[in-house]
Amino acid sequence: MTAAAPAARRPPLRIVLCDDERMVRTALRAILEAEADLEVVGEAATGAEAVPLVRSLAPDVVLMDVRMPEIDGIRATEQILATMAEPPRIVVVTTFENDAYVYDALRAGAVGFLLKRADPDELVGAVRLVARGDSLLFPAAVRSLATAHAAATAPAPWIARLTDREADVLRLMATGLTNHEVSERLGVGPQTVKTHVASVLAKTGSRDRTQAVIAAYEAGFIMRKV
Repeated sequence: MTAAAPAARRPPLRIVLCDDERMVRTALRAILEAEADLEVVGEAATGAEAVPLVRSLAPDVVLMDVRMPEIDGIRATEQILATMAEPPRIVVVTTFENDAYVYDALRAGAVGFLLKRADPDELVGAVRLVARGDSLLFPAAVRSLATAHAAATAPAPWIARLTDREADVLRLMATGLTNHEVSERLGVGPQTVKTHVASVLAKTGSRDRTQAVIAAYEAGFIMRKV
C-alpha cells in the first residue's frame, strides 16, 4: 500500500510595497519576508512608479503609502483598479488614522488602511486578511471620517431594497467583522454570509466590502449604530 502524497504547498502571497521612504520599505520587507507564506516581489518609491509595476507583476496585495510624490496613493489606487482585469487587494498605509486622504483612498477602492506604527503581527495579519477577501477597517476611524460625508438628503434608494438579513450583514461588516465572524454572530453558514455579502455589494453598487461600508455611512444607514 503506497503512502498518500503530501498536500501541495500553496505559493506565497505576492506583495508590492509602495512608499517614498526607503527605510520604511526596508522595514516592511524584513517583517513580511520573515513569514514563509509571504513574498515581496517589488518596490516603488512613487505613485508613478507603482502603477506600471503593479500592472506588470500582478501581485496579490499592495501596501500603498497614501501620500507620495508625483502621483499620490489615491490616484495610484484608482489607476490600478481601473486598468487591471484582476486587480490586487490594495491597503493604504498612513501615519494618522483620521487622515482625509485615507477616506478618499477607501472610496477609490482600497480595501482598508494600516497605520505605519502597526506592530509586525498586525502587519502580517492584515496582509493575510485582505488576501482572503476580507476588509481591513477600523470602525471608529471610518465613522469619524464618514461623518462629514453623510448624506443630508433622502435615504439612498438601495436601502429599501435590502432584506432584513442583508441589513444585518451590512451593519456587522461595518463593525469590521470578517465573513467567518459574521457567520458565527448570525448563526448561519459561511456560504450563506458570502451570498448575503454578494447581494449587498450588488445593491449598493460596490466593488467590495469596504466600498459597501463607505456607501452605508454616506447614506446615513449605519451612522450612530456601530
